[in-house]
Amino acid sequence: MITILIYAIVIRAILSFVPNLISYNNKLVTLLYDVTDPIIKPFQRFQIGGGAMPVDFSPMIAIIVLELIRSLIWRLF
Repeated sequence: MITILIYAIVIRAILSFVPNLISYNNKLVTLLYDVTDPIIKPFQRFQIGGGAMPVDFSPMIAIIVLELIRSLIWRLF
C-alpha cells in the first residue's frame, strides 16, 4: 500500500511540471489528488523561494516519511 502511495506522489509531482497538458476535471487526476492530498498537504509549508517559481519539497518529504513508516513497520513485524 505504501508503495502505491509513493508512486501516486511521484506521478503527481511529474504532472505538476506540465500543468498545461493535464485537465484537473479528469477523473483520474481528481482521484490522484484526492489520494495524495492528505499526505502532501501537511508538508506544503516547506516551500523555498518566492515569486513565480517557488520550490515545493512536500512530495519529497512525504515520500521520505512514507519510507520511514515502511521501515518501522518492517522492523516491527
